[in-house]
Amino acid sequence: MFGLIGHSTSFEQARLKARSLGYDEYADGDLDMWCAAPPQLVERVTVTSLTGKQIEGAYIDSVFVPEMLRRFKTAKRKVLKAMELAQKKDITITALGGFTSIIFEDMNLLKEERVSAVELEWNRFTTGNTHTAWVICQQVETNAPKLGIDLASAKVAVVGASGDIGSAVCRWLQRRGVGELLLVARRPQPLIELQQSLGEGRILALEEALPEADVVVWVASLPQSLEIDTASLKNPCLMIDGGYPKNLDSKAAAPGVHVLKGGIVEFWQDIGWQMMEVAEMAKPQRQMFACFAEAMLLDFEALHTNFSWGRNNITLANMDRIGEASLKHGFRALELEPSEPAPAVLAPA
Repeated sequence: MFGLIGHSTSFEQARLKARSLGYDEYADGDLDMWCAAPPQLVERVTVTSLTGKQIEGAYIDSVFVPEMLRRFKTAKRKVLKAMELAQKKDITITALGGFTSIIFEDMNLLKEERVSAVELEWNRFTTGNTHTAWVICQQVETNAPKLGIDLASAKVAVVGASGDIGSAVCRWLQRRGVGELLLVARRPQPLIELQQSLGEGRILALEEALPEADVVVWVASLPQSLEIDTASLKNPCLMIDGGYPKNLDSKAAAPGVHVLKGGIVEFWQDIGWQMMEVAEMAKPQRQMFACFAEAMLLDFEALHTNFSWGRNNITLANMDRIGEASLKHGFRALELEPSEPAPAVLAPA
């Protein structure tokens, strides 16, 4: 049995969803009440693979909302209590979604072996980052040529390159032989270490990298105050919004700039759940975050282990493995909508 731990995108949206699910006490409660509220198992589903195999799953709402991020102790407790609930329900493999995986990594919750009287079994949980990294790479490889971008000569900027997903994307794209990697992150030392491990890549500030990039892979959260000089961007430019929350389309709207929501997959058939309506998916019955899909894939494959765990532990072999399973069971990466024909790629004079 697989499990998904998620949350709403805002406090107001969470209250509206609570009302629709019949949790009136949550809908009427203020933020302090939500901070104290326990996680809830709100939905159970049956999912059928393209192969015909069926698995059972459950969605646990951590009752966390982004407005709680500054309350570090609250955020930490929310994630651990949701994991405790998943284990108590005997869910075999559970994916951490949205901010829950970020909180887990940034606060190093691996140090927390016990919650209340329960000793957490780490092999029951995955961040889902391996599948997310694979999906983002597929989105780059599939959609760049549609815009006339030749990846063999393209400059690809990875914003958040030193993180778990970002570093995996860099290693994958290096193996695929992209023209040049532009490495961007807030902290310089991890970037230097990544550059050394890759043996290539230029370290640049964000404002330096964006005008040079044919493709931009965002795997870092975008500050609300961030402003992008869209006039300086290349035309065409492919931007994969792989961060959370996904708000790049409003910050980089310009002719020739094509923004695609990154790390999202579409299943081969409707699932019959309500949970992805919370995540504001375009097709909530079929689309989901790739991290959630990883838990399903591990259950389909009877691979009940913490497949994605820690930081910078994603391997290319595991990306290949989860990618093969993704296609086998009926998932596909989200693509750009068809539009005008792509411009011709001209050979250099």
